[in-house]
Amino acid sequence: MADLRLPKLPERTPVKITISVMPDLLEALNAYAETYEAAYGQRESVPDLIPAMLSAFIEADRRFNRGRRKR
Repeated sequence: MADLRLPKLPERTPVKITISVMPDLLEALNAYAETYEAAYGQRESVPDLIPAMLSAFIEADRRFNRGRRKR
């Protein structure tokens, strides 16, 4: 096998999960989707926004990421 600089790509198959949220969180998520549309001129559904929101939250959590790198 060739010695490649690029490592083997990680698993990229999406995994579907289901969550239940309280009514006030659903209201906030819908308001966020409206604000997103006003900012970018494109409507995105709440289910389409949630993965990006979670990724941004995790990427911004320095303490979590420091601990994760230590493993």
